[in-house]
Amino acid sequence: MGKDLNIYTIAREAGVSPSTVSRVMTQSANVSKEKRQKVEEVIQKYNYRPNALARGLSNTRSHVIGLLAADLENPYYSALITSCEKEINQYGYVPMICSAALGDCQEAEYLQKMYDMRVEAIVMMGGKSDSRLLDRKYAELVNQVREDIPIVTTGKLRGTECHRVNVDEEGAIELAMDHLIQLGHSRIAMVGGYNHVRSTYDKRVRYQRILEENGLVFDSNYIADSEYTIDGGYRAMNRLFERKEILPTAVIAINDFSAVGIMRSIKEHGLEIPQDIALVSFDNTFIAEAVMPKLTSVSYELEDFGIRLIQTVIDLIEKEEVPALQKSSAKLVIRESSGTVLEN
Repeated sequence: MGKDLNIYTIAREAGVSPSTVSRVMTQSANVSKEKRQKVEEVIQKYNYRPNALARGLSNTRSHVIGLLAADLENPYYSALITSCEKEINQYGYVPMICSAALGDCQEAEYLQKMYDMRVEAIVMMGGKSDSRLLDRKYAELVNQVREDIPIVTTGKLRGTECHRVNVDEEGAIELAMDHLIQLGHSRIAMVGGYNHVRSTYDKRVRYQRILEENGLVFDSNYIADSEYTIDGGYRAMNRLFERKEILPTAVIAINDFSAVGIMRSIKEHGLEIPQDIALVSFDNTFIAEAVMPKLTSVSYELEDFGIRLIQTVIDLIEKEEVPALQKSSAKLVIRESSGTVLEN
C-alpha cells in the first residue's frame, strides 16, 4: 500500500471501523481480542507508523454533513436537499452533496468517500435506504460507518439500525384515496414505481386495503409498474390503454414526474383531465403548478422535512437522545386535475 496506507485502509483490510484501528493504536481497552488481533496483523504486515500530522487530524472536527440522495434530477430530492442545505448552514456546518443516480455501486462508493473525508454525519435519502431487499454487503458498510458517525435515513435500510425520519406513506395514500372516493371514483389505478421500493410497496398495500374498506373491487390490472420518471409514467399509462379493458376513472401517479408522462398519454388518447380521467400525484414539487391542468398532489412539506432531518442529525452529533423513528405527515393540495366522476 505504501504511502496510501492510513487508518482507513487498515480498517478496510482488517474488516473493522477506523475508530477500532485508532483505539488499538492508542492501547484502548475497549476493543475485543479478535478485532485487536486483526488490526495488529495488518499493522505488522505493512510496518505502519502514523505520523504526527495524521494523529493530529484524527482529533479535528470537519463540520461537514454528508447528504446522499438517490437522484438530484428528481425535483423531490433537489427540493429536499435545498432545505437540508439551508438548515446545515444555519448550524454553521458545510454540506457535502452526492447523487447516486448511476446506481448501487455509486451509492456505496460515495458513502465510503464521505466516511473517508471524515464527515460528522450522513443523511441518506432514497436509493438503497428505500429498498425492501437486503444487501448484506452494503448493510455491513453502513454498520461500519455507524460505529463512528451518525446516519439518518428517510427510509429503512434492512440489516442496520439507522435513525429514521420517514414520510407517513400510509397517511399519504389515504389522503389521495379518500379525496377520489369522495368525488365518486371507484375505478382507481396506481401508476408508477416498483414493489421492491418500500415507499411504493407501503402505498400499494394501503391502497388495496382502502378499496376493500370502502366495498370497492381491487383489480391488479390497475397496478402499473414503471420507473419513477416522465417516460416511465407515459409507458405505464399506455399499457393501461393497450389492455382495452374498462379504463379507470382516476389515476394516482407515484410522483409528479410520472404524472407528467401519464398526462401526455391520456391526452394522446383523446381524453381530458379531469373530465374523463382524474389524476392525483405525490410530492407536490414545482411541477404540480407548472403543468396544465395544474396537478392535485400530496405534499410532504419538504422544507419542514429537511429541517427535521438536519435537526435530528445535529442532535445525534451532540450526543442528544433521539427517537429511533420519527414520522413526517403529509397534506393534500387540491388543484385542477381531480374532479367528480362524470360517468354513470
